[in-house]
Amino acid sequence: MLGTQFYHETIRKMVVSFGTIFNNINIVRKDNNGTIIQKMKVPLAYGPKQKFLARLDQDADLTSKVAITLPRIGFEIQNMAYDTARKLNRVQKFKKVKSGKTDQIESQFMPVPYNLDFELFIMAKQSDDALQIIEQILPYFQPDYTVTINDMADMGIKRDVPIVLNSIGYEDSYRGEFTERRAIIYTLQFTSKFYLYGPVTDSKVIKQVTVDQFTDLPDKSPTREQRYTVTPRPATADADDDFGFSETTSFFEDAKND
Repeated sequence: MLGTQFYHETIRKMVVSFGTIFNNINIVRKDNNGTIIQKMKVPLAYGPKQKFLARLDQDADLTSKVAITLPRIGFEIQNMAYDTARKLNRVQKFKKVKSGKTDQIESQFMPVPYNLDFELFIMAKQSDDALQIIEQILPYFQPDYTVTINDMADMGIKRDVPIVLNSIGYEDSYRGEFTERRAIIYTLQFTSKFYLYGPVTDSKVIKQVTVDQFTDLPDKSPTREQRYTVTPRPATADADDDFGFSETTSFFEDAKND
């Protein structure tokens, strides 16, 4: 069973979707009169916050150019776990007619529920910059925010995925003495509730169903009495067509040689 190659890019889609939520956050800076003197888009990157803190330490001269390094938003995957609360019936299948081949269908077993945990950090030099970013994020999570992803392109399935905000942490990072602030860091923990899909299999479309009916008397062995056959009308009908059925009942003498 294992060894069949398939890759639906589901986890990759979740990472991209999560990052897309935060990729258009802007902050402004004002003078004492309330006039906007600077507006900037906050850069977003995938990676741990330790990497960015190390970057600040290695080239301290860049910290004076806030537009280059701070403020900044980063995120990374923390954990992935099976979610028993959203378990689906494992024997049911999705089915659809294969594109370009009306006599074949594609089928796939129900997906498996998983939770993917993300950690998002907001790093800023000035407290006001960090608070602007936080206030542009938190109102959308009550405590979840739903995104729609093209969950299973091969089967034409789209799904709404809730992303839940679990917690918020605050940290004031210093270099050396407490008068030399390195960064203000807000850490947000999220959980996305998504599904993973197995391989897609091909099979022929069933266009004829035959049922044999038997008698089962106590003193005799089971004897076939009649055969009931159903076919679509017309026989060339597709699954999406408006068609009827042809029903045929033939008794034993007529059906025994079929």
